[in-house]
Amino acid sequence: MMRRLTALLACAVLLAPLPAGAQSTAKIRVATTPIELGAEVLYAQDQGFFKKAGVDVDVQIMDSGAAIAAAVASGSLDVAQGNLVTLATAHERGLPFVVVAPAGLYSANDPTTSLVVSKTSALKTAKDLEGKTVALNGLRNITQIGADAWIDQNGGDYAKVHYVEMPFPQMGAALEAGRIDAAVIAEPELSTALAGGARVIAQPYTSIAKQFLIGGWFTTGAWAKAHPAELKRFVGAIVEAGKWANGHRAESARILEKYTKIRVSPSMKRTIYAERLNPGDIQPLIDAAAKYKSIKSGFPAAELIAAGA
Repeated sequence: MMRRLTALLACAVLLAPLPAGAQSTAKIRVATTPIELGAEVLYAQDQGFFKKAGVDVDVQIMDSGAAIAAAVASGSLDVAQGNLVTLATAHERGLPFVVVAPAGLYSANDPTTSLVVSKTSALKTAKDLEGKTVALNGLRNITQIGADAWIDQNGGDYAKVHYVEMPFPQMGAALEAGRIDAAVIAEPELSTALAGGARVIAQPYTSIAKQFLIGGWFTTGAWAKAHPAELKRFVGAIVEAGKWANGHRAESARILEKYTKIRVSPSMKRTIYAERLNPGDIQPLIDAAAKYKSIKSGFPAAELIAAGA
């Protein structure tokens, strides 16, 4: 997955237009994936926060995070939502991305991703997972970092675990059929798996930190420098949308269902949105990504944040 992302981004950088200088953009072209982590832009558009801020935004929903990152690098998109592991990897490889606003925040008080086993499984401990097959939605991404951290901190050897890549929607059935022994599953598929009898044995992300930023809104340093006024208005609307969504669960659920394929069940744990961009909320994931070899080495989170953000 990381190799595919690197190839896409390398091509995008080669094809990228020259910086726009002081040229303004009439419309900000924005993209997110159809997950709750980056749904602030949907709430902002639907509730009129962009209009109130005086910014014209064209919102696109795209399935591929790698394609979104490549489009931002090439200038086909202006701003997008991405996960922090991908952005840290891009930073390590010298790609010009900067984070301008926060997206979803992990909280140990309301975990939306869990390590689960089937209802008949005897697995209970980190040690039990050695030699077993654990499904992740992507190798070397946040799901593996979380699993590695939990196993490492609870008496197991993560190097002895066999990880396989599998889409979240397939994990519940694979557990029941015995094709995998455990899975790191995120909402909304987590609620579906639990309703089918799956059992939680760990909250792996809590082993990274009790609170940290999972995703953020990013652009290129050149675009941020060339469009400070538009960016400030965009960021203000995104933060306002996050605050609104945190306090209006029923209304935001209807918007989420309207624009994505997500069905918000009564049992589903909902994403919490960070209400400010804090390097301290980014650093734990960068450090864990370095420790568990998703990136080569750690770096100060402030390096990932746009100047003045």
